[in-house]
Amino acid sequence: MFAFFVSAFLLGLVFNAAPGAVFAETVKQGARGGFKPALAVQVGSLTGDALWAVLGLTGVGVLLQAESLRTPVGIAGVAYLLWLAWDSWRAAGQHLDTRGSDAASNRSALKTGALLSLTNPHNVAYWAAMGSAMGALGVHEPNNTHYAVFFTAFMTASVLWCFIAATLVDRLFRRANTQWATLTYRLCAAALLALAIGSMRDLMTPVARQERLTTPPAVSGRP
Repeated sequence: MFAFFVSAFLLGLVFNAAPGAVFAETVKQGARGGFKPALAVQVGSLTGDALWAVLGLTGVGVLLQAESLRTPVGIAGVAYLLWLAWDSWRAAGQHLDTRGSDAASNRSALKTGALLSLTNPHNVAYWAAMGSAMGALGVHEPNNTHYAVFFTAFMTASVLWCFIAATLVDRLFRRANTQWATLTYRLCAAALLALAIGSMRDLMTPVARQERLTTPPAVSGRP
């Protein structure tokens, strides 16, 4: 069981470390306010990660394969990514105060992280398939204990990654000046726009979606 825990823990680290929308938003917030808002984005994203993990591992994830449920979530995710891209580009044209953050900005970053994870259509597909793909870790007939261990290991890795990501961003941007922060905001806007377009393309390609749902997923990060 310990080997299973370690495997799930490593899977969680890889899942969280892969670049995506949450990471782009972490960089954006960290470029302006440092460690605290960067950490707030990461912690907020745990809300969606935990929800989709529970649904997928308890078998409820099978219901998420229905277009009537997945499509609205995907549309909401695309719309939110587009809004964040626009907001980042707009903010880059304004004066950016890189001296630190306050409680209000930290709360806003927390909400942003949560919404990004909750409206992430890739999380829906990933966990809907993962609930029936435990065999990839050597468990072909998982029981409640296996599900509990997997969830604990995955969320432990996710919490650890929150602090790793926030620390890395803080170290990279601690001495960032206004010009560098502005460039970072524009790059994040471009990344978020690209992710929105990719998500939109997936929603408009039923064949690609069906393949993801019927094939054990490769590890993909928080988009």
